[in-house]
Amino acid sequence: AATRSGGRPWASAARAVASMAFPPRALRPRWPRLWGRRGLRAAPPDPPEPLPTSQRYRVRRLPFAPLARGDLEFLERALPGRASTDPAELEPRNVDWLRSVRGCSQLVLKPQTTAEVSQVLRYCYEKNLAVTPQGGNTGLVGGSVPVFDEIILSTALMNRIISFDEVSGILVCQAGCVLEKLNEYVEEQGFIMPLDLGAKGSCHIGGNVATNAGGLRLLRYGSLRGTVLGLEVVLADGSILDCLTSLRKDNTGYDLKQLFIGSEGTLGVITAVSILCPQKPKAVNLAFLGCQSYPKVLETFSTCRAMLGEILSAFEFMDEKCMELVEKHLKLSSPVPGSPFYILIETSGSNSAHDEEKLNGFLERAMTSGLVTDGTVATDAKKIKALWSLRERITEALTRDGYVYKYDISLPVGKLYDLVTDTRARLGRSAKNVVGYGHLGDGNLHLNITAESYSHSLLDAIEPFVYEWTARCNGSISAEHGLGFKKKQFIGYSKPREAVQLMRHFKALLDPKGILNPYKMLPSAP
Repeated sequence: AATRSGGRPWASAARAVASMAFPPRALRPRWPRLWGRRGLRAAPPDPPEPLPTSQRYRVRRLPFAPLARGDLEFLERALPGRASTDPAELEPRNVDWLRSVRGCSQLVLKPQTTAEVSQVLRYCYEKNLAVTPQGGNTGLVGGSVPVFDEIILSTALMNRIISFDEVSGILVCQAGCVLEKLNEYVEEQGFIMPLDLGAKGSCHIGGNVATNAGGLRLLRYGSLRGTVLGLEVVLADGSILDCLTSLRKDNTGYDLKQLFIGSEGTLGVITAVSILCPQKPKAVNLAFLGCQSYPKVLETFSTCRAMLGEILSAFEFMDEKCMELVEKHLKLSSPVPGSPFYILIETSGSNSAHDEEKLNGFLERAMTSGLVTDGTVATDAKKIKALWSLRERITEALTRDGYVYKYDISLPVGKLYDLVTDTRARLGRSAKNVVGYGHLGDGNLHLNITAESYSHSLLDAIEPFVYEWTARCNGSISAEHGLGFKKKQFIGYSKPREAVQLMRHFKALLDPKGILNPYKMLPSAP
């Protein structure tokens, strides 16, 4: 194959990628050098339709087999009417939600059962065909779309609820069930899902588990590593691992499900989930408050935890820049104007009078002591939803503000906003906006930088500064979004070399040919 200077192969578009051929130099896009000592770099996003990821990033295609006519014929027989090469159907599945990366897959498969997933993976393993598992495709790090021509294995039709125990609250369902639909179902039984995300209307529970999604309820109900009781997983060679237990206590051997929670589809395809659902609160209150400084936000959080105790279910914060963007781009209005910081405090319990008394006591303390300057409280569902939208739709507002550089950081709570302040000072006028918001209750900051368009010099100013800053504070470069394709090269800022090497051993053991979601999560070999 032809190579660029430096001897690294340069991938072409779908047809050339599929045939493992590389175009002449003259046909390659003339982007600036994208491979550097700090890992992968994004090329400019122009034109508006993102170029294939293989062209925007310097990526070496691994020696997987191209999709042949005989492969397509077999897979069409295995999944009659559910193996599509229709470009109209492939287009949205080849592009991520942020429209920042795009694959060149020529085939999407839509199995309905675990047996069908097993049959597909067994064939792909034998033929050395790479596969990208895909749920609702709502990820933010490029983990759910192909990089080259990997076959897309969609769980969209695996949307059956298998069972629900009304006594224990244990739900067993297929991986393709949409989170919001599951929540509606269990609510009818008097329960709720233990996680809540802004993308709940389209994300799949299997994808949530595969990425160990966090969200808005983690403070109250913990992470999926605690609420997921069992999994059914199909391994790379088609073997079915049935650990779909519904037991809360099972101390027999290694807890294998933990290997697959947060593995981002690189170790196996999750096909079914057993998850513990908490009872639906009978009383929910939401307070939206304004604070004059981040130290006041921290003090409010400490007071809140002490006074609200067991009924505290969420504590979110956002800065004034976030509010400005939400008001400007989404035409939403703040009920508490003119504050440098905003916090959302949700309580949920079983006794409305008791909860309101505790919340009112806290609010009185917070106001009289000067922790908060203004606020509003909602108890009816419509107003609660309107207030939550101010927080949940920040990501949408950011995408309308320009090109977005997104960072999902875990830090000690006391240092959380210092990263925003330091980044803002470092970038100055080279960035359009630098904003911070997130789940203060579990130390998760969403740092976002917007610019009119992509700038390589701006990216160099951001990275590795943000990762080095995070590492110095013993934080994590990915709190809940995962590593996917975009962040995999930076894992060393959060994990020691020995840990990464052990991860490689697990990958080699469970997927010796590396066909499952290649180019994701683990850094490229030197």
